[in-house]
Parts: sequence; structure tokens; C-alpha cells
Amino acid sequence: MPFHEILSRDRKAWDFRGVPPEKYPLLLHFHPLVIYRHQVIKQADVVLATVLLGEQFTLEEKERIFECYDPLTTGDSSLSSCVQAIVAAEVGYDELALEYFTRSLHLDLCDSHGNTSDGVHVANAGGIWAAVVHGFAGMVEQGNHIEFSPRLPRSWDGLSFRLLRHGSSMRIDVDPDGLTVTVLTGSGVPVRTGDDVTLVTADEPLRIER
Repeated sequence: MPFHEILSRDRKAWDFRGVPPEKYPLLLHFHPLVIYRHQVIKQADVVLATVLLGEQFTLEEKERIFECYDPLTTGDSSLSSCVQAIVAAEVGYDELALEYFTRSLHLDLCDSHGNTSDGVHVANAGGIWAAVVHGFAGMVEQGNHIEFSPRLPRSWDGLSFRLLRHGSSMRIDVDPDGLTVTVLTGSGVPVRTGDDVTLVTADEPLRIER
């Protein structure tokens, strides 16, 4: 049975358009018994499962889950936008991925939740990093090797970041056409490309086309 049919059997959709922005977070303005009678969720928990347990889902399943739960998520939680950015990038919603990334990035920079004075949202800061590395660079750690599926936002010229894996330091440079893995120090990093795993060393960078 499709996800949306399971959700809609005994709950009606929340009227997102009819509730003004100042009425969010919902838990501060509506009784839980009102909220729980509707199809609405605070944060992207189910979508997060497809990130943390990515090997348990096909790309089609990830897309179906995202399409089902994303419209129902209020974004009240500071932990939602970064997760939604990662999955949106993976399933091909490029503009939406950048929108969620920007929302996550502005959380403390622009105090969009109005509570940065109480302290920086550290988990969200980590989520921003994850959105870059796992979302836009498409990195997946597989235990005995890593993989990349670059998907740079169309409005970006490129991005670069560094990683330390098992004692090897490397730099990842992402551009509109793919990415380049350069090992700076260490014995090398096994990277999967297609059906092969290449040990990338400081002697020769590895190029991965988009």
C-alpha cells in the first residue's frame, strides 16, 4: 500500500496554507490533540532513516519516501532542513536541495528560529557539513571503500572540502562536471568508480565524472 494511503486512512491533511507563519512551531500554538489528528510531522525522521540506513533502500524507495513525507514536514525542528537537503539532492530535486541547504545555513547566521541567543544549533552545523559532503558531493562510506556521486547545485561554480579517513588526508574538489579526489598524505584511499575500486594515492588524483 502506498505511504500516502496509509497516512490518510484516519487523518486529514494539515491546512498549511491556512495557518500563518507566526503560528509555527505548531506545538506552541495548537493543542497536541488537534495536531495529532492531522497528517503533519515536525521533523524529517523517516527521511533521515534513508540517510542513516541508505543501503537498506533503493533510490526509488528513497524518492517515494521523500515525496510522501516532505510535504507533511513543518520544518519546526532545526534538524529537518539539512536532512531534507541531502535526500533531495540524492533523488534529483536539485533546486529543492539547495533551498533546504540555504535554510539550514541561515538558521544561526540569520537567527531564523529566533533563538540563536540561547546558543548555536550545533547539530544543525554538523548537518550543513553533511549536506555538502553527502548531499552535493554524494559521498557514501561503505566500510572498505568510499563512493561519490557528485551533484553540484547549478548556481555554484564549485566547492572544496577536506576529509581524514583511516589516517589518509584528502581534498575533494567538486565542479559542474564531476569531482576530483586528491590524497594529500597517508597510504591511500580506496574509492569505488563503477564496478572497480581504485586505491587513490598522493601520486595521482582520481577524477569522477558526473
